[in-house]
Amino acid sequence: MSTDPQALRALAHPLRWTLMDVLEREGSATATRCAELTGESVASCAYHLGILAKYGYVEASPDRSGREKPWQLTGQEQRIGGDDLDLDGELAAEAAVEAFLEHEFGRIRQRARQRSRLTPEWREASCVLGSSMWLTAEEMREIKTQLTEIAYRYAARDADASLRPEGAQHVRLFSATTVAVPPSGEGAI
Repeated sequence: MSTDPQALRALAHPLRWTLMDVLEREGSATATRCAELTGESVASCAYHLGILAKYGYVEASPDRSGREKPWQLTGQEQRIGGDDLDLDGELAAEAAVEAFLEHEFGRIRQRARQRSRLTPEWREASCVLGSSMWLTAEEMREIKTQLTEIAYRYAARDADASLRPEGAQHVRLFSATTVAVPPSGEGAI
């Protein structure tokens, strides 16, 4: 988990989240391949990959072949922030989270627009769900834990294609548990 404000600011750019998605999906990719997949210029992809490398989110792939170096993620999970951040760190974490959410919502919108192209089986399996309820902090932690456990159950398939059953497709699970802050004067959380 990064608590360095500079490292957190590196995640406050939407293209960087897109590039990390490309690397996650491809395993490794050059700036040229990233440009092909994102529609950005090679120079822009190379620059942003360099920033991500500077702060430890990506690294040069050891399976380098040819002139251009392929990049890979240094880890599959990005945790942003923590309770020990100062004001600068909090602001950097907020900017990184906002960039991530914009990127994620864009991906959800794109996939929702393309839903009609899916087979009936995949259309039925996919969903966008929003639900509001009254919970205690403990109940909210329980939901978060259960959703995380379900997601981690299938996580190894990302790195090891041999674990993917026939017919498996790249699926994105996005979940958020958020709590409304009471209006001022109604008590603190």
